[in-house]
Amino acid sequence: MLCLRHAESENVISRAAGALPLAALTPEGRLQAAEAAQRLVSEGVARIYASTAVRAQQTAEIIARRLSVDVAVLPGLVEVGIGRWEGTTDPAIRARTADVLRAWIVEGRLSEAVGDGEGGHAVTSRIVAALTSIAAEHGGETVAVVGHVASLTTGLSALCGLGEQVWGAPLPHAVPFAVEYDGHSWHCSSWPC
Repeated sequence: MLCLRHAESENVISRAAGALPLAALTPEGRLQAAEAAQRLVSEGVARIYASTAVRAQQTAEIIARRLSVDVAVLPGLVEVGIGRWEGTTDPAIRARTADVLRAWIVEGRLSEAVGDGEGGHAVTSRIVAALTSIAAEHGGETVAVVGHVASLTTGLSALCGLGEQVWGAPLPHAVPFAVEYDGHSWHCSSWPC
């Protein structure tokens, strides 16, 4: 399984926080997605999965066109929701979001949430379920998964036991990295920085 964060999107430029399902790719993001596609040409990708967010689907579609494969949309891959604070650019809320992510990823305190947004248990559960279902459907095949920085980091940290080693190393835009599942356990041998 080759995972990657979506390419650069408008919400990143505006520094808006949250799931923001309608944020589209920037022109730079479209170039990043094309570069990711080029990196994946020789990987034998059978299918691409993306969250329901426009930015993830646009990234996946650019890659899929280059690789001549289908895109499947999976709601469980969506970014962490922060409730009434969705779309805020308030630095205090952004700081709280970072604190909550640290609590989940480094300290394992999954009961934390940003305001009335999703808690870590819910995020971890849905990402783990999504990735596990993809792995079960594609045993022996290579697939690509286009997700989001917070939800992928939270889910993969739980699956692969990454914890503190990935804190402070946010996933860059559109850089694929390998995650392996042997039927019993998950392994992430490298984390892109």
